[in-house]
Amino acid sequence: MRIIAGSAGRMAIKVPHEVARPTTDFVRQAMFSILGERVIDAHIADLFAGSGALGLESLSRGASSCVFVDESHQAIKTIHHNLNTTRLEGARVMQCDALSFLKRDSLRYDLIFADPPYAKHPLDTEHISKLLDSGWLLPRLKADGLFYAEVSKNTKSPEHEHWHLIDRRHYGSSAILLYQARDRQEASKPEESGCS
Repeated sequence: MRIIAGSAGRMAIKVPHEVARPTTDFVRQAMFSILGERVIDAHIADLFAGSGALGLESLSRGASSCVFVDESHQAIKTIHHNLNTTRLEGARVMQCDALSFLKRDSLRYDLIFADPPYAKHPLDTEHISKLLDSGWLLPRLKADGLFYAEVSKNTKSPEHEHWHLIDRRHYGSSAILLYQARDRQEASKPEESGCS
């Protein structure tokens, strides 16, 4: 796997295959074509970061900062390795689950990425629905910010009264969803970060 474009373009990155299903180069290329200049100077949160590919691509393309969040020690170790390899600056790495991070963080982001494990069985956690329902995602996003989610193409787009799905596109077995907030009045009060 490689960074596609920008200052670290074509550099290889490591993937923790045991704990991550990385976004393919094809899907990342399509996604960043949609986002375009929104990435430049943006403050980004990469949830379920895995290898950190989405955040690394963002930093390479001119994002000001990115916080990488994953609860797996192996993923965190891999992200640090990839940051050292690419020498990209503006990174913060947090080992905790996505909801704990959102609940405890105090910053707001221009873009929030979430590429969690796909729900393959009826009893599997549908992470994107859980994030939208939590009430903690909304206060972490700036007023004009975007929430990017990746799900299986067979998964119905999660709906929520405070979120507007502005785009859905299919690429192979994946679907990418782009959400914007409908109403920010229900945003929860920010708290300080407690992740490590």
